[in-house]
Amino acid sequence: MLTGTTVGHARDTVPTKNVLVDVDMLASGLDHPWGIEVLPDGGILVTERSGALRMLRDGRLSAPISGVPEVATQGQGGLLDIALSNDFAGSRVLFLSYSIRGDGGFGTAIARATLSADGASLSDVREIFRMNQFTDVGRHFGSRIAVARDGNLFFTIGDRGEDDRAQDMDDHAGAVLRITPDGGVPADNPFAKGGGAAELWSKGHRNPQGLDIDPETGVLYVAEHGARGGDEINLPKPGLNFGWPVISYGRHYSGAEIGVGTVAEGYEQPVHYWDPSIAPGGMAVYRGTMFPEWDGDLLIGALKFQMLVRLDLDDETGEVLSEERLFKGDYGRIRDVRVAPDGAVLMVTDEDNGAILRISRTPEALDD
Repeated sequence: MLTGTTVGHARDTVPTKNVLVDVDMLASGLDHPWGIEVLPDGGILVTERSGALRMLRDGRLSAPISGVPEVATQGQGGLLDIALSNDFAGSRVLFLSYSIRGDGGFGTAIARATLSADGASLSDVREIFRMNQFTDVGRHFGSRIAVARDGNLFFTIGDRGEDDRAQDMDDHAGAVLRITPDGGVPADNPFAKGGGAAELWSKGHRNPQGLDIDPETGVLYVAEHGARGGDEINLPKPGLNFGWPVISYGRHYSGAEIGVGTVAEGYEQPVHYWDPSIAPGGMAVYRGTMFPEWDGDLLIGALKFQMLVRLDLDDETGEVLSEERLFKGDYGRIRDVRVAPDGAVLMVTDEDNGAILRISRTPEALDD
């Protein structure tokens, strides 16, 4: 694993199936970085689970940005994901997901805020969503954010370690949810007029920590943790139920079977699943000019086996054709993945000495 001071530069050149890549360490010394986002001017925002938001710009990692909401660093919770509004270049508006303390224990919340021009502070910070049932359980908070073309927010919340909540349609847990940029309920949400919590988009998810929208097709993908086996890639669509804990391709950690098996009427099948588990973190649909070989593929960070997984998708059907495992054990637990505007891939490692890594195409050697 690459190590160093707070900001440093080290490079590895690594062969992959189709292309030679360079892996550069842009920064290290971060406290369990969780989410990463690239600004239009090239700056990089990164969240630390313990509650800090920092900026990496021109090779310098900032002090914590002021104005971040107070977070509850309970178990797997803390400051989690970050996403930019579609009009960020003009508005400077961004969104954060994080765990908070409230009546009954802890839960997941979403806030919007405005980043100052110098990147040193947040203002107009406002909580726009909090889940509707808090508990003392310290796991399965989710939570990724993806901003759709229309500006609405998709985000995820895990089952909070209480399996059956994923099947309770009045509970925000175990779900992909959708709200407006101000926290309202879009009129075309599947339960906007009743039958379930109005913010729900899809249910039956165990602990989804990867979420992205294909910028070319608009397809929404989610990656979620199974138990012992049964990690999944799913296509969340309005009102669909993905089965947890009624169906699963995994088993409980005790070895006991889960639910009724792998298939049951009324529940969706995954696009792809892993058994044994890879413990998926963040994910990104690759659309960029730097790696045309990866166009339309899914890139998923994996905590277990410490790797980046590339799923090659069929352009017409979306079927997974093959899987490539990159950097296995080389850089630590990969928590988030983003595609930068120049087509490079950014990753963060979920470690005490967490790092920001950049994957770029190795320049072709010139003949003398």
